Amino acid sequence: MTTIKFDDFLKTELTDDSFKEGYLTEKAILESAIAVYEARQSAGLTQRELASLSHVPQSTIARIERGHNTSIETMSKIALALNKSLTISIS
Repeated sequence: MTTIKFDDFLKTELTDDSFKEGYLTEKAILESAIAVYEARQSAGLTQRELASLSHVPQSTIARIERGHNTSIETMSKIALALNKSLTISIS
């Protein structure tokens, strides 16, 4: 049985445009989830407290942190409540 390093496998898979599109979409969503979670934790807030400060339902905060997609408007409200800037980059 041949083994392959994950990085090599991923590099090969990313040559497929369909795979690459899905991968990059999911990667961006996951990065957003991690960013919200880490910023909330760093601020010492619960999801409920962040929801109150941002005027975003707690269930939405939870969904974002679980990796569900959300709008720029919602992310802006969360960033503002955390006294953070929201940066969007296309590179």
